[in-house]
Amino acid sequence: MTSTVDDLLRKIKSLEQELIEEIQSQQQDFTYEIQKKRIYFEKNVIQQHKHYLQQLFDYLKKSSLKHILSAPLIWAVLIPTLLLDITVTLYQAFCFPIYGIPKVKRADFIVFDRQYLNYLNIIEKMNCAYCSYFNGIIAYIQEIAARTEQFWCPIKHAHHISTLHNRYQHFLDYGDAKSYRQQKEEIRQKFDDLKHNDY
Repeated sequence: MTSTVDDLLRKIKSLEQELIEEIQSQQQDFTYEIQKKRIYFEKNVIQQHKHYLQQLFDYLKKSSLKHILSAPLIWAVLIPTLLLDITVTLYQAFCFPIYGIPKVKRADFIVFDRQYLNYLNIIEKMNCAYCSYFNGIIAYIQEIAARTEQFWCPIKHAHHISTLHNRYQHFLDYGDAKSYRQQKEEIRQKFDDLKHNDY
């Protein structure tokens, strides 16, 4: 049974990687180049982008009142998110070396690159930066939490869960007391697949 689950998880991971590569290969149609994390478009593409730029006054005039009124609530979430980010990053920096867990590389999850799009006005660029940060930080924290769970409590759940993090496949079956006692220490250190990401 476990080998079937492992095979399925490997297939899912392979398909995820294939999907990412396919989506990224489609991006080549828009003629940009990445040099030292900065993105450069050809001049004709920049001119085309500027043609589609919605000026700030026009953007605000056409914005829905409910969107404008809800914006402070959305941006208020940034404060606890920053605190969570700092706390979890400090936790990882101090505790992961103690536990022997490979650290999660922040740059693999938090990417800022939409500011180079000339068809976005300043508000759209700020919104995009916020979304990039928030979604990136959630994924970054989930990976730190997944590695922590593997170290402290590598037991699968009895109840159905809607999503599985990428460490779950290493966990022991719910109710398997013997395996838990015999294999817990081995699973706590089973991060060989991550060694290339360690820094």
